[in-house]
Amino acid sequence: MAQPSQLTHPWLVAVWPGMGNVALSAGYYLMAKLGMHLIAEFEARELFDVDHVEVENGIVQAGRRPRNGLFLWNDPNKRHDIVVFLGESQPPIGKYQFCHKLVQHTRELGLERIFTFAAMATQMHPQHRSRLFGVATDVESLDELRRLELQILDDGQIGGLNGVLLGAAAERGLRGACLLGEMPHIFSQLPYPKAARAILEVFTTMSGIDLDFAELSEQVQQVDEQLGELLSQVEKAYGQETAEEDENAAPEPPEEPRLSSADSERIEELFQRAAKDRSKAFELKQELDRLGVFKEFEDRFLDLFKKPE
Repeated sequence: MAQPSQLTHPWLVAVWPGMGNVALSAGYYLMAKLGMHLIAEFEARELFDVDHVEVENGIVQAGRRPRNGLFLWNDPNKRHDIVVFLGESQPPIGKYQFCHKLVQHTRELGLERIFTFAAMATQMHPQHRSRLFGVATDVESLDELRRLELQILDDGQIGGLNGVLLGAAAERGLRGACLLGEMPHIFSQLPYPKAARAILEVFTTMSGIDLDFAELSEQVQQVDEQLGELLSQVEKAYGQETAEEDENAAPEPPEEPRLSSADSERIEELFQRAAKDRSKAFELKQELDRLGVFKEFEDRFLDLFKKPE
């Protein structure tokens, strides 16, 4: 593991699954485009249980707890090294205990600031710009967010570890902030990369990172077009004065699609490319998400970020 003396004014970004995959999308994009590598697995086994096991060819596999990894990027300009904490899921119990343990661990690494990313569901139209909301643990950070023209959350709550971690940081006197990208509440269960881009645009400004947004912007455009078509269909359906009731029994749910040989070959090709060039990992994740098989390949995907021996 990297020692504190090896890190230059390091900042931590912590992400977990949530609405619109906003936080994870932003975290994965940082990891891929900055060529980060795994420096440690963060263990908190006592707080996670196993609620299911995988079966392969009739054989029950060993139970697997969620992984929590710390990934590092060393800033060549010596401004701020970035450590991304990526958690596969939030612990069902002991959230504050988990966060205090993470804060203590990061302080041992010399972390100076903690950021969490999250989504903010509003009445926004999918075709509009995603606003960025923010809160901070200290006046200095709050003033910085105001200078960047973020919408400050004066009152309210932030659910989950996105907020609880900052509470633990504040208790330890550590500077921190949560950046929340706006997304339409009606599509809160769908991926929304526009909010992830809004978060990263501000975070890179704050940290001085030069990040290529080309792939993310392309994904934003594609999702905007898809959601625009979907919203148009929904509005048209609701605009009809009458609708025929379906008197037939509900059809049997379709079988889960299996990967075609072409899809499997495409995935293997992308894994090989990402293994040689980590910046290609985001393209791989997009394809795994499109095919709905990311969970199946998640361990192998995260292994791409292990530092070569």
